[in-house]
Amino acid sequence: MQIPHGKKIYFSSDNHLGAPTPAESLPREKKFVRWLDMVKDDAAAIFLLGDLFDFWFEYKTVVPKGFVRVLGKLAELSDQGIPIYFFVGNHDLWMRDYFEKELNIPTFREPKEFVINEKVFLIGHGDGKGPGDKGYKRMKKVFTNPVFNWLFRWFHPELGMRLAQYLSVKNKLISGDEDKKFLGEDEEWLAQYAKRKLEAKHYDYFIFGHRHLPMEIRLSEKATYINLGDWISHYTYGEFDGNSLQLKEFTE
Repeated sequence: MQIPHGKKIYFSSDNHLGAPTPAESLPREKKFVRWLDMVKDDAAAIFLLGDLFDFWFEYKTVVPKGFVRVLGKLAELSDQGIPIYFFVGNHDLWMRDYFEKELNIPTFREPKEFVINEKVFLIGHGDGKGPGDKGYKRMKKVFTNPVFNWLFRWFHPELGMRLAQYLSVKNKLISGDEDKKFLGEDEEWLAQYAKRKLEAKHYDYFIFGHRHLPMEIRLSEKATYINLGDWISHYTYGEFDGNSLQLKEFTE
């Protein structure tokens, strides 16, 4: 991927729209839409690294109520020809094909490599990677099990959605966010995951979400791990101009 002159690549993660309640998350949704309006003029592509919603489960003919502002804006930008890439997070891991069919936004379930202006990126949400996140890793095996998914689909959507939304907000094992404090450069488990990946291949940037903490860790002279933070407390995002990537805060 080559970035045209004057264009940039943008990265965002962890909005958790709908939490703790739809009414309380609405101002954050509106703020994120303003950010999308800001970046659309010079965006060569937009990467959304998961947990856009605090809970998302797609039945065959039913999708969650709400989020019309952000979904409409994403549809608008996609229709304008701006490539948007979505990485499924631990709160929206039950996505099926809604984004792909309705919004023309490809979705990815594992970290994916991109080469942008000769820089090599490994991009993903980050859940379940590295030596940490043990509670969530156990829960993910259950939630991604085909039998569990089949049984959950037999719940009436009204009951299933209420139960899942309650658990999503209350259960930190599902959230995978029992520790939102900086652990130190040597203890951050996504940085450790990135270092192991470097043993097999060079990457210029590892970009993840999930930790809810904006951070930048130099892994080597030429490799950097970046966590995008969130749109709950930090309102941070990544901006790549073709040469370097910066973490920025949206304050409008």
